[in-house]
Amino acid sequence: MNEITKPADMRPPIQRKPDWIRVKAPTSKGYAETRRLMRDLKLNTVCEEAACPNIGECWTKKHATVMILGDVCTRACAFCNVKTGMPRMVDPMEPVNVAVAAGEMGLEHIVITSVDRDDLPDGGAGHFVKVIEELRKRAPNTTIEILTPDFRGKMKPAIKAICEARPDVFNHNLETVPRLYPTIRPGARYYASLRLLEEVKANDPSIFTKSGIMLGLGEQRLEIHQVMDDMRSADIDFLTMGQYLQPTPKHAKVVDFVTPQQFSALGSIARAKGFLQVASSPLTRSSYHAGDDFAEMKAAREAQLAKQGSEPVKVPGKKQWVRDETASAE
Repeated sequence: MNEITKPADMRPPIQRKPDWIRVKAPTSKGYAETRRLMRDLKLNTVCEEAACPNIGECWTKKHATVMILGDVCTRACAFCNVKTGMPRMVDPMEPVNVAVAAGEMGLEHIVITSVDRDDLPDGGAGHFVKVIEELRKRAPNTTIEILTPDFRGKMKPAIKAICEARPDVFNHNLETVPRLYPTIRPGARYYASLRLLEEVKANDPSIFTKSGIMLGLGEQRLEIHQVMDDMRSADIDFLTMGQYLQPTPKHAKVVDFVTPQQFSALGSIARAKGFLQVASSPLTRSSYHAGDDFAEMKAAREAQLAKQGSEPVKVPGKKQWVRDETASAE
């Protein structure tokens, strides 16, 4: 049904969450210590900026996803709670501070993400490289996972530079099904994001690739299956699926709350399609339990290679999903 759009101050309140999606407010000592460390080092976290429901659990365990390149994004996606506008200058000390934080928290695995920085000539790729290099220098035992924007208009050189710095996991989220891009992710292109992840494998097949989608935005089951097939055609190793939660009344509405049983069924389908690792639950987010998931994914690849007689990692050939786009991915 079509509804008349109401002014912002007349919009209905955010829908009440079902019991399976509710979490306790963070109050632990570990949460306070993590928050204080982030403040002391002037670091932003996607945990706070995106209003992640898992912040209490993760920060209690001293797990945090650091958001580099500032806290203001040059895009305005309908699902995201990060501020939109003109970003500030890049902090030159940020790579060092991220590495210091990893050391003080004793992290075995760290996730680094960023806002979109369309204002920068390289989209921020060089800053990702500096962060990875500082982590390798100051926290050599910490494995590194990055969650990047799409580097619109400069994708290939950005991916080449980052792959040469050799993160352990390269994540870029597709976020939703192609049909919903015009309203949910209007500044991006679905097939350009797929090409980005394919480009990672073309540069270095040993780097794990990862992508995720939100459910509950009005996508259909067969559309989800098609996204899975597209990801496998791009040789993506790890799929995450979680429930979309409306951050404020100004953001896209939740169309439906997907049950834990439905998430479990979709996870089984994804595993049957050949992903090395799948995380599928209402509270799943890109970096939720990322360290444990990385260890399991690495073990799955080793088992797969042993079964194949130590064949080299396969780089996919022709892609079933390739089609003409008006916007260039390069």
